[in-house]
Amino acid sequence: MRVVVDTSVWIDYLRGRSARVRELLDELIDDDRVALAIPVRIELLGGAGRQGAARLARILDAIPTYHPVPATWATMERWAIDAASRGSSFGVGDLLIGAIAERGGMEVWSLDEDFDRMAEMGYVRTFRPDRSSK
Repeated sequence: MRVVVDTSVWIDYLRGRSARVRELLDELIDDDRVALAIPVRIELLGGAGRQGAARLARILDAIPTYHPVPATWATMERWAIDAASRGSSFGVGDLLIGAIAERGGMEVWSLDEDFDRMAEMGYVRTFRPDRSSK
């Protein structure tokens, strides 16, 4: 199963903050399981700086990138309404990433607790390194 890797994981990986994150992401890359949601690509390139963006874009070009379709927006709207009715809310970016992953039958790996809440509400499946997802 492919894993949509969120911006938080990529930043940790690129900055070398956690050896465990680096090891796990390298393994997913080697197994051709990494997916890139377009909002994550845009966030990464926007934060890379002028000189780093071109190099990073070439690296990210090797990873399948997923884009929203009309059904993605309907899913986001449904989730936003449902979350509000349950006293919760999510940012548009996280909803977009989650809906892209859900539509593609993929898990989301994030260091952001919002995706854990989304999973608890039944919107997404999260990647858990401590369990087999292959």
